[in-house]
Amino acid sequence: MFQFVFRRSRTWPARRYGLRDVAAQKLLAAVGAETVKRRALNVIPAESKSFYDRTRGARKVIVVDPGFLGDTVHLIPALWEIKDHYPGAELHLLSSRLGCEVARLAPCVDQTWPIELDPAKRTIREQWSLVRRLRRERFDVAFNFSGADRSIFLTALTGAPNRVAYQGGRRHFWNRWLAREWILPASESLPIFEQHRRTLTACGFSVKPPRFDLRVNDADRAWAAANAPRGGVHFSLNSANPLKEWPVEHYATLIQSLLREYPTTPMLASASAKPREQSRVQALAAAVADARLTVLPPGLTIGQLAGVLEQNRLHFGPDSGVLHLALALGVPTASLFRDLPGLEKWSPALPGHRRLVAACACAGQRAAPCEAQGRAQCLARISPAQVDVEIAEILRMTLS
Repeated sequence: MFQFVFRRSRTWPARRYGLRDVAAQKLLAAVGAETVKRRALNVIPAESKSFYDRTRGARKVIVVDPGFLGDTVHLIPALWEIKDHYPGAELHLLSSRLGCEVARLAPCVDQTWPIELDPAKRTIREQWSLVRRLRRERFDVAFNFSGADRSIFLTALTGAPNRVAYQGGRRHFWNRWLAREWILPASESLPIFEQHRRTLTACGFSVKPPRFDLRVNDADRAWAAANAPRGGVHFSLNSANPLKEWPVEHYATLIQSLLREYPTTPMLASASAKPREQSRVQALAAAVADARLTVLPPGLTIGQLAGVLEQNRLHFGPDSGVLHLALALGVPTASLFRDLPGLEKWSPALPGHRRLVAACACAGQRAAPCEAQGRAQCLARISPAQVDVEIAEILRMTLS
């Protein structure tokens, strides 16, 4: 069977893993496909503990993960594990500006390195200056959890002699030179933060139960106390992808219903400073037309937003970074998701967190029917009454 595979395709494993066809056939016949991949890319087997054993004396460790709000939130448990396993080392994080704001809530991170990801804003001079400053730090170890091409190159450019990368993206012949060792992907059914922890387990870490342990500073807590009511329900209407959003009119109907049921419970809504998001939150305020709904000012910092979330009883919204921040802060949540591949990775199926999942006609289709309309019809079919039931149950639990 294996010889048939090689006659039909000369790209695997020769081109994919950088092996000659004859050598690949001999390896495959002797030890199997998984071992061929591991030898070609120097993949660390799941039971190997050699990487951590070899690097436990590291003095400077960097994690390269240029993600945004939700991505960085899910990175936090892995950052705590790295700090616990390298207690004498400085822990650095290279991430987006938003990601660095999130990481500053985690005391395990000693220094953040923001990188501009917007092509319209970044310059070659700034990027090269960042690389030079990183290399002057003389990192001992670099971890990469994303597998994206850009982040793999950035990991190599740190100059750390011991580099581990997650084999989650495309395979290229140059990957072997960018990172010396690779980790095979974990199960897609696991939450993202747990996949990151499994990567560390493959490196030889003995991981503890996951923790986020985010801490809001006194200044941000004071801002939240002065500008947002306590003990209420926080609504985040928006997502980076409009097809993850619920209609504004549904939010308005839901909030009006909740105000009738819980007349003394404050309602809050927030949005970024982006014009599209601000237009949605202002449309919500106009539709609700009730002074008990507080619309927070645009452009909150992550620390200020965290301060608001932690002083309220519940967060409700779509799949967005704000949802994941609320989860990490221990705030009960109710959320909306489409039933698409990757659902289990990003949806908080945890105690105290309720999710409503809509069957999506776009699943498996290259041209999604909702793309042309810019609106997810499946989410629109989740009624405000359905959400009201879930929120009411959480509020009853938090009051008891």
